[in-house]
Amino acid sequence: MDRYLLISADGHAGPPAHVYREYLDPEYRERFDEQHQEQAALREASPFGQGDQSDFEREWELATDGDGGLTAAYDGAERNRLLDREGVVAEVLFPDADVLGTGRVSSSPFGTGLAAGSQSEPEVAVAGARAHNRWLADFCGDDPHRRIGVAVIPAIIPDMDTVLAMVREAKDLGHTGILVPTRWFDRPPYNEPWYDPLWALVEDLELVLHTHSGAGPTDFTGGYGLGPIYATEAGWWAARPFHVFIWSGLFERFPTLKYSMAENAAWWVPDTIRKMDEKWHGYHNTKKMGSLFRDALPNPPRFYLDRNCFFGASTPGVDDIERRHEIGVGNIMWGNDMPHPEGTFPFTHYFVRERFKDVPDDEARRMLGLTAAEVYGVDTAAVQPLVDRIGPTFEEVHGEDVVLDAPVEAIA
Repeated sequence: MDRYLLISADGHAGPPAHVYREYLDPEYRERFDEQHQEQAALREASPFGQGDQSDFEREWELATDGDGGLTAAYDGAERNRLLDREGVVAEVLFPDADVLGTGRVSSSPFGTGLAAGSQSEPEVAVAGARAHNRWLADFCGDDPHRRIGVAVIPAIIPDMDTVLAMVREAKDLGHTGILVPTRWFDRPPYNEPWYDPLWALVEDLELVLHTHSGAGPTDFTGGYGLGPIYATEAGWWAARPFHVFIWSGLFERFPTLKYSMAENAAWWVPDTIRKMDEKWHGYHNTKKMGSLFRDALPNPPRFYLDRNCFFGASTPGVDDIERRHEIGVGNIMWGNDMPHPEGTFPFTHYFVRERFKDVPDDEARRMLGLTAAEVYGVDTAAVQPLVDRIGPTFEEVHGEDVVLDAPVEAIA
């Protein structure tokens, strides 16, 4: 018990485009080639990578041995080498590893990755998602105790039979969870009964339901502050399914369904759930609405949060940790977001110590790995030898006068 079991509830993987191409059904490969060429042209014309951003990219390459961790996005041996160095025993894997737009690895084909939801051609979205899911199954299958696959499911396409077939395929491929779009755009919202066959199947197959930050506001066309506006509002859009799932009675109808919201922190949860509970209890500001909120749910929203909801809080900030009891220690799952540069990689040892050095041992162990092990069914006995070899020690996390490699500017 000296070493910590570190399980990341948020990692990213994906291969170069030519590898994805081989996992696509043949009739979609020409279309994929065209899309890849269009993306390459956009990268050439984009201002991204100029000025301060290029300075950051140089620092990032220096910190990551010139690679940015992108080889590890698809090379299993390199992935394990970096995880060993970071002390991470297992990880949950989502698509879209390259957020700097280098083009070295590809996003999930046809826009079916983290910002999915607005695909205008459902058939193409299904083909792209299936290609990613097939590739990810092979990547995870090389080291099944260490890699936890989350299949991409474009659930907002019109044909529910196809959606359900994809979920069954995900289970057969060995995936542990599914990822549905954060935003439904012009398709039915997630409170519609149309989705109940999907939720029922996910529960029946004991898969974990996921959303992940990525999609954001789309009603801006330009003007001042576009990037900062998007960055500020993206968290709200990512949190929206949480509100919808709870108030729609999803977890009342499907009581054993597990839901994880990845990479959207958790500091905001106490205020949100407190206000939701106030409405359910009928405090003064909602008395005029009578029994509206109690008619929606037989139990207060907090009940469903505690039982069904988890937060893959990548690179948790000081506020996430300080508010852990209000959030629920057992509802927080740490993540390193590898290989994204906003994550803890390649300074995971430093960030684990900075966030958890003053957290009691039992609470730290739960957030850093034990909850994720339970949610995803990790075989802890099988990975224990790895924990014994690479896991951060108690002294490293909590000891006095420990000095670890740190980034130039530690993030909050």
